[in-house]
Amino acid sequence: MTTERKPVAFGDMRNWMKALKSAGEMREIDSEVDWNVELGTVTRIAQGPGTGPAMLFGNIKDYNRNNTRCGSVFVGGLGSYRRVAMMMGLPPDTHPRELVKIGRTITEGRVPPRIVKEGPCKENIVTGKDVDLYEFPVPQWNRVDGGRYLLTYGGVVTKDPESGVMNVGIYRGMVSAKDRIPILMWRAQHIGHHVTAWQNGGSSEMPIAVAIGWEPSLGFTGGSPIPKGVCEYDVMGAIRGAPVDLVKCETVDLYVPATSEIVIEGYLQLDPAKWDVEGPFAEFTGYVAGDKSPKPTIRVTAITHRNNPILRGAIEGSLPGSFSENGICSSIMRASTAWNVLDRAGVPGITDVWCPPVQTGINLLIRMKSSYRNQAKQAANAIWGSSAAHVRYKHITVVDDDIDIHDYAAVDWAIAHRVNAGENDVIIMPDTFGAGLDPSTRKRDRNPALFGTGKWNRVLIDATMNLDYDPDPELGGARFPPKVWPEQKDIDAAMARWDELGLEKPKSV
Repeated sequence: MTTERKPVAFGDMRNWMKALKSAGEMREIDSEVDWNVELGTVTRIAQGPGTGPAMLFGNIKDYNRNNTRCGSVFVGGLGSYRRVAMMMGLPPDTHPRELVKIGRTITEGRVPPRIVKEGPCKENIVTGKDVDLYEFPVPQWNRVDGGRYLLTYGGVVTKDPESGVMNVGIYRGMVSAKDRIPILMWRAQHIGHHVTAWQNGGSSEMPIAVAIGWEPSLGFTGGSPIPKGVCEYDVMGAIRGAPVDLVKCETVDLYVPATSEIVIEGYLQLDPAKWDVEGPFAEFTGYVAGDKSPKPTIRVTAITHRNNPILRGAIEGSLPGSFSENGICSSIMRASTAWNVLDRAGVPGITDVWCPPVQTGINLLIRMKSSYRNQAKQAANAIWGSSAAHVRYKHITVVDDDIDIHDYAAVDWAIAHRVNAGENDVIIMPDTFGAGLDPSTRKRDRNPALFGTGKWNRVLIDATMNLDYDPDPELGGARFPPKVWPEQKDIDAAMARWDELGLEKPKSV
């Protein structure tokens, strides 16, 4: 039974931070921390495997004077399942399995935004020659990064020039000058579709805006594979249970949340002659990726912000023992999206779907009740044929319903004893589109300017019991021998004596 949620409209990032602080989920760092490498290092170490706190750095070197435009950086707001549950309006101790089920519904919901005339994000308006991105404490997150990355968890807003439908996505963006931000984008992404449409219309630049610091649904939704043609603001409204209040930008025809901390406005340069060098960056794979090269660049025309704004940032890259916010959120949203894809494709018997956070949705686990042979192959083909698979689901493992996919020991056991590679239980789907940041892909095939996206050879591991095998009369018509786990009557008899034996009761019984 799925837990009932109570949607929460926090209003802005500050109220979200208050909620985290009240729940004991946030730490305020008062000691001086250097924006250059130290802040990122502290963030990466502190986040742990989804167990670390959200953090507000309020004393940042070079940005702690009275006349500083911005002196705070907030990180880790969605860096644990407890905080993702809070965003969804669920009890903090809700199991990730339930978060996936809820995620299937809220990413499908739609509550259209509401246009308002004014908002706190307009308390300060900076335009023209006064624009200076270096007035914000933009971290050099990692020593290996090509520069200071302002865009790590901001909602990048663009729109289709024909339909007018806006898209809000998460893209990395580096400060290359006081009014310029080169970004990494791919043609197969929705922002790439917009770029193509603007170019086809004869434009050499595209209006763009970035909302930095708002409710947690902004980052969660912006990083989700929302279907093309659906505005992410509609999905955010469904998550928070209320419309998103939007205000029009000052210099571009786009709309941003009225209570955003900081808004960057400008035009994305589509002419390669006007691109700035960007990269590399410590990416979601846990490796440095995205080579130093010219990238599409935002020509900043305005910055608006609240009084005493708080910069929202995130350190990218999940590693064993240190899971990024992207890793935590992807494990939920990529699993729920895949489950919905399977449902729409008519694949029956799906009982659970999961993406462990350490690999940010690259590996997908599916649990099913098989009712006909090769059902796992149908599931894999449905996933790989969807647009959601562009940069995720490289490897798919399908197991039977007796395997708990949140227990990797159980999955490993199923792979060990239910996979026969010679019986087509391991399938390679060659030369598909894929993540251009994957270090296992040849460097040439990671060139977005040349190919528009990366290239993947995908793998299905069918770890279900093979229904193509003949029933065995000696096994009572079963295709596989029985497991060695005791019968329930024997377990009950043993447990009746457990205290007498002086043993601690096991959690698995």
